[in-house]
Amino acid sequence: MARLRGTGPTLLTTRADELDEIRDWYHTTLSEQAAPQWHHPPQLIGPTWRRDEHGWILPELTLGWDLLAWSGYWLRDAKTGKPWKWTNEQARFILWFYALDESGRPLHDNAVLQRLKGWGKDPLAAALAVASCFAPLTFDHFDGSGRPVGREEPNAWVQVCAVSQEQTKNTMKLLPGLIPADTRRHYQIQIGKLNMWALGDSRQIEAVTSSPLALEGGRPTFVIRNETQNWNASNGGHDMDGALSGNAAKREETVNVKMLDICNAYRDGEDSVAQRVREAWEGTQGDERSKDEGARPRYHDFGLLYDSIEAAPDTKMDMATIPEVIEDIRGDSIWLSTRRIVKEVINPKNPVSESRRKWYNQCMAPEDAYVTAQEWDANRDETLCLEDGDAITMFLDCSLNDDATALVACRLDDGFVKPLGMWQRPANLHGDTARNWRVPRETVDDTVREAFRRFHVIGFYGDPSHVLDSETGQRYWDSLFDRWHRDYGKRLKVWATPSGRDRHAVMFDMVDYQMQKRFVAAVDQAYSDIADANMPHDGDARLRVHMLNARRQPTRAGMSIAKEHRESRRKIDLAICAIGARMIRRDYLNSGKSRSKGVIW
Repeated sequence: MARLRGTGPTLLTTRADELDEIRDWYHTTLSEQAAPQWHHPPQLIGPTWRRDEHGWILPELTLGWDLLAWSGYWLRDAKTGKPWKWTNEQARFILWFYALDESGRPLHDNAVLQRLKGWGKDPLAAALAVASCFAPLTFDHFDGSGRPVGREEPNAWVQVCAVSQEQTKNTMKLLPGLIPADTRRHYQIQIGKLNMWALGDSRQIEAVTSSPLALEGGRPTFVIRNETQNWNASNGGHDMDGALSGNAAKREETVNVKMLDICNAYRDGEDSVAQRVREAWEGTQGDERSKDEGARPRYHDFGLLYDSIEAAPDTKMDMATIPEVIEDIRGDSIWLSTRRIVKEVINPKNPVSESRRKWYNQCMAPEDAYVTAQEWDANRDETLCLEDGDAITMFLDCSLNDDATALVACRLDDGFVKPLGMWQRPANLHGDTARNWRVPRETVDDTVREAFRRFHVIGFYGDPSHVLDSETGQRYWDSLFDRWHRDYGKRLKVWATPSGRDRHAVMFDMVDYQMQKRFVAAVDQAYSDIADANMPHDGDARLRVHMLNARRQPTRAGMSIAKEHRESRRKIDLAICAIGARMIRRDYLNSGKSRSKGVIW
C-alpha cells in the first residue's frame, strides 16, 4: 500500500478505498510474519504472542482493524513524516484489546500492557488516545458479511493519568508531532500542553494528576494510566485507582469505555497499583499448586486483558546471555540498542534486581527483601481458620503512634499464622491530630483478653517498645504488660523471660541483646520454613504486605529484619509478630512440656 509504505504515489481516489487498503495491508503483513526464533524462550502472558500451526492467533471479531486503518490514514510518524504504522506486535495487541463477542460486546474493558523500558508504550498510548476520540470504536452493527461495524463516540473524553505531571507529559508531548495539519483542520483540533480539544470542544484529551477527590464524578470514555508501577499509597496512587475505576464502571452500557494501564515490571513488595492488578489477574488464572483440584482460580474472571513478555524466572544474566535475552524481550521494538542496554546492565552501580525489572521485564523483589511474593504465596491455604479452643501462641509488637501495633497468633498443631489485630494511625489524620494520636491500649487489651477467652494460649510474648506516655512520663506499655503477667502467667506454658531477676511471662524486650539473639534465630528459621512452604497462612492481605515490606538487616546479634529505612511508611509489624509467634511455638515444642516426642528444628 503506497500511502502506508511510503513507496510511491497514492493511486486510490476515495478515503474508504484507502482505509480498506490499509486494513488489507495489516492482514497481509500479519499473516506473512514468521514465528519468532527465541534465544531463551520467554514467559508469554496474554494473547499477543500466541501462535498455532496456521500463524498468529487473532480474534474473529474486532474493531481493531478499523483503528489500525484510521491511524494509518490520519496520523503521522513525527520522526519520518510518513503515515503512522504500528509494529506487528502493537497491531496484534490492539486487535485483541478491541475484540468483541458474538453479540458485539467488548471482550475486554480493561487491559494492562507491561513491557521493558523503551518499548514504545507512550507513543502507543498517545496514538490510541487520539484514535479513541475519532475512530469508529464503539460497536454499532454487523454488516452483511458478519463483520462488526463501529461508530465514533460523539462525546469522547480521554484521560491520560499519572501520579505526577512529568509522567503525563511523556504521552501528551507526542500529540503535536502525531497529528498533521490536515487532521487538525478536519477535526478542528486545538492542542495545549495538557489538553487537546476537537469538534467544537465536544471531544477532548486531558492530562490528569489531580487529587482523587477531584476525579470523582468524571465520565471518561478512555482512560490511560501511565507507569502504574509507581502508583502507591504514599503518592495517592491507590485512591486514584479507585476513583478512575469507579468513573469508568458507571458509564451507560451503550458507551464503549476502555481503560489501559501501561507499565514496566513492578518492584515486588512495594504494593503498587501495578502489583495489585497483576496479582488480581493471576488470581483469575487458577493456582498451579492445586492441579489435583483442577487448578481452580481464586477469583472470577473480571475481563482484564493482561499482556506481557518476560524473561523466564531462571534466565541467566551474564555477558553471553544478556544481549540475546534483550532481543527476545524487546519483541518488535527493534530500535532498542542491545549494546547500550548491556552496558547499563553490567554497570556495577545498578542493582541486579533493577536490571532484571527494567530490561528482562521481570517483577523483582529488592536485593535485600526478606521473602519474595512467590515464596510467601506458596504457603497460602485459604481454607485455614482458627477455631475456638485451638492451642495457639501469640506475639505482640507495640508502638505509640508511628509504626503499627500488631498481634499475631500461631496454631500449635500446624504452625498456621493469623493476625488477630492491628492498630495504626489512620491515613486521613493530619497536623496536631495526627501527632497526638496514640494506639488505644484499652482496645489492644480487650483483643488480648478475647484471645485468652477463645483459645488455649500456650505462650504469649510481646515487645513493649520504650516509648513514654506524654502525660505520665512512664513507659506507655509496661503497666499493661505487668497486668497480663499477673493475670495469665500461671496459665502460660512458656515464658518470654523465664529466669533471672527480670523474670516475666510476657515481656520480650528486644532492646536486650539476648532477646535480639533469640529473635534473629527465629528470623532465620522462619525464612527456612517459608522457603520450604512450611509456614501456612490464609492469604491475609495485611500480613502479606508486611512480609514483602521486610528487608534483611545485619545487627550485632546477626541478620534480622527491618523497614527499608527508619522513616519508611511501609510497615513490617505483622511480619515481626508472625515470626515471633512461630518462635514461641518452637520454644514450647522444644521445651519438653509438649506431648510431642520429637524436636522441631
